[in-house]
Parts: sequence; C-alpha cells; structure tokens
Amino acid sequence: MPPSPGLVESRRPTLSVIASLLRNPLQALPPEVYRERLVLAKTGGRTSLYVCDPALIQEALTRQAGKLGKGELIRKVLGPAIGEGLLTADGGHWRWQRQAVASGFQHEKLLGFLPAMIEAAEATRGRWQAATTPLDIGHEMMRTTFDIIIETMLSGAQALDVGKVEQAISDYLEPSNFMFLYNLFGLPGWLPYPGRAKARASVTYLRENLRALVAQRRAEPPEHGDLLDMLLASVDPETGRAMSDEEIVDNLLTFVTAGHETTALGLAWTFHLLAQHRDWEARVLEEIAAVTEGGPLQPRHVASLPLTKAVFQEAMRLFPPAPVITREVEEPFTLGGVALKQGWVLYVPIQAVHRHEKLWEQPERFDPSRFLSEAGRGRHRYAYLPFGAGPRICIGSAFATMEAVAILAVLLPALRLEPLPGQAPEPTLKITLRPKHPLQMRASARG
Repeated sequence: MPPSPGLVESRRPTLSVIASLLRNPLQALPPEVYRERLVLAKTGGRTSLYVCDPALIQEALTRQAGKLGKGELIRKVLGPAIGEGLLTADGGHWRWQRQAVASGFQHEKLLGFLPAMIEAAEATRGRWQAATTPLDIGHEMMRTTFDIIIETMLSGAQALDVGKVEQAISDYLEPSNFMFLYNLFGLPGWLPYPGRAKARASVTYLRENLRALVAQRRAEPPEHGDLLDMLLASVDPETGRAMSDEEIVDNLLTFVTAGHETTALGLAWTFHLLAQHRDWEARVLEEIAAVTEGGPLQPRHVASLPLTKAVFQEAMRLFPPAPVITREVEEPFTLGGVALKQGWVLYVPIQAVHRHEKLWEQPERFDPSRFLSEAGRGRHRYAYLPFGAGPRICIGSAFATMEAVAILAVLLPALRLEPLPGQAPEPTLKITLRPKHPLQMRASARG
C-alpha cells in the first residue's frame, strides 16, 4: 500500500490480540488509536482500518455510508438476538423501519414521557432510602430505565420480569468475546464456546415473551400510541407490506436491550465518577436546588439543568456505553488517502476517539465543563460520538439524555453514594461497555 499521511500500521502479535479478546476485547484495540488518525491492522487474515480522525469519521459515516454495510460481525454477534431490527438491518429495510418509529421520538412526544421518567426515578429513590445493604448501581439503573421503557414504549407490558430480562441480556452478552474471536478468524458459528447454551436460552426467553406481547396487542384496539402501536401500524412505502410479528419482535428487542442498557450504563458510570469528584457533585446539587427551589423535580425543570446534562455527557465521553462502531466495506472507496477494498472492516473506536490525545486536553480527566457554554465551540462534532453518527445515529439519543438528567436530578439531592473500599472498576467490552465487576455503593440520606 502506498504511504498515506497519518496512517500507521499496528503490528501486534496475533497471540497477543487473541489473549486480549478473551480477557477484555477493549484491550484488543491497537494502542496507536489513542494518538493516530488512521491505524491499519491485519489479524487472522482480515484487514481492519481504525478511523480516529473526526473529519474522516464524518466522511466515512455520511458521504461514504452507502458503500458500507453493518458487516458480518454485527450480524453474527447481534443477529441471533435482534434479527433484522433497526440496529442490524441495512439498506431499504433499515430505512423504512427507521421511518416507522421516527414520530415516536419527536421533541413534543419526548416531553410527554418526562412524568414517567420522574416517577420511575422516585421509585428508585424509595428503594435506596430503604436499603440496608450495598447497592449494585448498574443493576439499579437497569431496573429504573427498564421501568421507563415499559411505561413509555410498551404500555401494558408490566408482565415482563425486569430481573429475568436483565439476566437474559447479561447471559447473551457474556460470551461475546468468543463471538468476536470466531468472527476475526472466520471460524464456523457451530463451534462450541463457554456460555453458548446459556446465551441461546436467553434469546429464546426474550423472544418468546415479546412474541406473546405482540400477539396480545394485535387482538386489542391500537389505543396506546406507543412504540408497539407504531410498529403494528407501520407499512413499507415501497412494497406496501406491514411488519411481521418476528420483525416487530426484532425491533422491540432492539429498543428493550439497547434502549435501557446503554442509558443505564451511562448513569452507573456517572454515579461512579461523581463519587470520585465531590466538587462537581456539589455544583450539580447547587444547580438542581436552584432550579427546583428545593421542591420535587417537575418536568419543566429538566431542560434547565445544563450542568447535570454536562456531567452525564462527560461520563459518556470517558465511558461510552457503545464504545465501537463497526462497518464492512461493500464497495471500494478512498478515505484519507487509503484505498479501502471490499471486505475490509472499518472501525470507529469511540472509546479511543473520546480519549484521543490530539482531540482532547487532558483526555483522561473528568471535566464536565467541556460540554458547557462555549467550551465545545471549536470541537469537531464527530469527536464526540456516544450515540454513533451519520444517518444511523441512535434514534433515542434525545430520549436517553432527557431520561438521564431526570434520574440524576431526582436521586442526587436525596442520597449520597459511597463506593465500597478497594473498588477500582475496570470497564470491559461486552458489546456495551460494562464494569467488569458490579459497581457496589452504599446510599445514605443527605443531611
């Protein structure tokens, strides 16, 4: 390959990459991605290009988007669970599904969800006030955001067991490092690996429960006005066909898993960071008290909490819930002087972009002021990608941010969280960025 400005080739030994994938796939990222703009890697017969320059990320994910597909990795890892839903589909099938749910995420619709978000946060506050043992903050946030998804997107689905759903999602994601490894070396999917049977059982549980919910709703009048009603009523404008039950289940699973898992993780990391930075916590408490005048949080208050929002944004910079974007080259094109060939895998390592030494001042430092007022004016908008980018940016980004601010504004004034001694949580890549061990914290009433 002819030399390209800013392109470096990573030459990690294959055994080192395999060991990293099995231990923590986040460590399999080439170390150069934290300081270079383009990194080429060849492992297991596959050529991968890591794109870390914001302008080139924009070029790839917008102007060249039609030449990229979701790729084999996403289909093999997520396909068994969420089929051809919004997250995994390509082309026209993706476009009409996106159109089918777009109206449910318009700003006015989102404002109507705020009372449910606040109510779920208040229920969590009650549990924490009554708690006598340490809390698993990740689990607590999963429960809270699940309650919100059920209330706002799947009215009448209270029969779904939050604990079993959370466990099923964890069981499915747990062996994902083996899925990454098998895909990298082109190994057949039928080869066994640890956790495979449990992962399959979890998919069966999730899909069977959602199929029952769809069947129940088909027999009822479309009176809820929620996500499920929108999916049932959607029609492909090109073919005129409606979604099948399986396609609806694909999309429900996409929203139930991606919709509550990522926000919950972002919140869990936010609570962890605030416990390490009490000065920022104090400033957030001052803002909430000034806006609410010491009273209960009301829906109208949420838009007036810029620092609370900035704290969540900074937490997602340091710990992006979806830390890697993966695409496969379907039609050759040139990017930054590099000629990408069909079959190459293109990665946007969001975790590395968010901590890139040439994009952020003191990138490892927790500093929510990066997202306040004029601080980000000179920053390229593709340097910060917690919800992805381009045409496939997460449709629920505004929902998730509004939800997170509401939850923080209800819980923080009432309770102080203290990490257990000796805990230094390590982020690990299980499709999403999870703490390797539970984030255990004690909750106590603020004086």
